[in-house]
Amino acid sequence: MIIHREGIKILISLLIVLLIANYLVYIYLPVVFILVLIASILFYFFVISFFRNPKREIVIADNHIIYAPADGKIVALEEVLETEYFNEKRLQVSIFMSPTNVHVNRNPIGGTVNYFKYHPGKYLVAWHPKSSEENERTTTVIGNGQTEILLRQIAGAVAKRIVNYLEVGQQVVQGKDMGFIKFGSRVDLFLPLTAKIEVSLNQKVKGNKTVIARIS
Repeated sequence: MIIHREGIKILISLLIVLLIANYLVYIYLPVVFILVLIASILFYFFVISFFRNPKREIVIADNHIIYAPADGKIVALEEVLETEYFNEKRLQVSIFMSPTNVHVNRNPIGGTVNYFKYHPGKYLVAWHPKSSEENERTTTVIGNGQTEILLRQIAGAVAKRIVNYLEVGQQVVQGKDMGFIKFGSRVDLFLPLTAKIEVSLNQKVKGNKTVIARIS
């Protein structure tokens, strides 16, 4: 299992804390030591699984194909007015990531980062309709010379840290890592109205594997 770089320090710190805690339990509460040890092992492996970074190669690299930027479930699929960057109607596709999903975020297309902004905010549950505008989030726009795609990383009730590796002017490759959201959250895609949507509401998707839409 490949561990994402965002998890290395957390996993080392957690291992030290669990080792100390189990040692103290062994010394002062030996009766419950086995139960605590088992619980600690299970918890640690759960955290490890959260930071897993499976190798996901795109089968067909094509900027007319919009791949899923994250693992999760489609929780919104609608036409909306996007007011931060485009100031026009767009097709919004939202992917909710539960704590059991892979939390790596990937570039749905390749091109140039034309816009980036971090927004502090609330921590509403990620499926809440207002979370896209009120929660802590980042907004990134990638253009490939023909069209622009807006991605919004949104923190949820549990997620407290959004990581984004991109900056304005940077050239990005389709399918490569663009960021990471820790412990459950959501990613919104804002696509042109002419995009042909390939997913449906409540469908489970995988980053770099599921085709979200096609753009002519």
